[in-house]
Amino acid sequence: EVQLVESGGDLVRPGNSLRLSCTVSGLNFGLSGMNWVRQAPGKGPEWVSAFNTGVGEIYYADSVKGRFTISRDNAENTLYLQMNNLKPEDTAVYYCATPAFAYWGQGTQVTVSS
Repeated sequence: EVQLVESGGDLVRPGNSLRLSCTVSGLNFGLSGMNWVRQAPGKGPEWVSAFNTGVGEIYYADSVKGRFTISRDNAENTLYLQMNNLKPEDTAVYYCATPAFAYWGQGTQVTVSS
């Protein structure tokens, strides 16, 4: 059974930072590309970032480029999202997801507010 468990969400002020984690079990994490996706209140899901395998291609949505950094620890089966200079518009539930978004975690809430 594939399981993804996110953590690290919190209430922070604009300009602050957070690091989200996603621990994965039930699949060969080292061979699996991974995604971060977020969903703001009242809106549909928005893809945020991807870390593919092979040569380690990394991609970001324009809305987070230069502020967010995706990384992974294959020995720990964990995906990370370092979020710096957070803005109120980053408020959302953040999910990690497997390739083709076949499996998702339960999400972790990030709220950016003064």
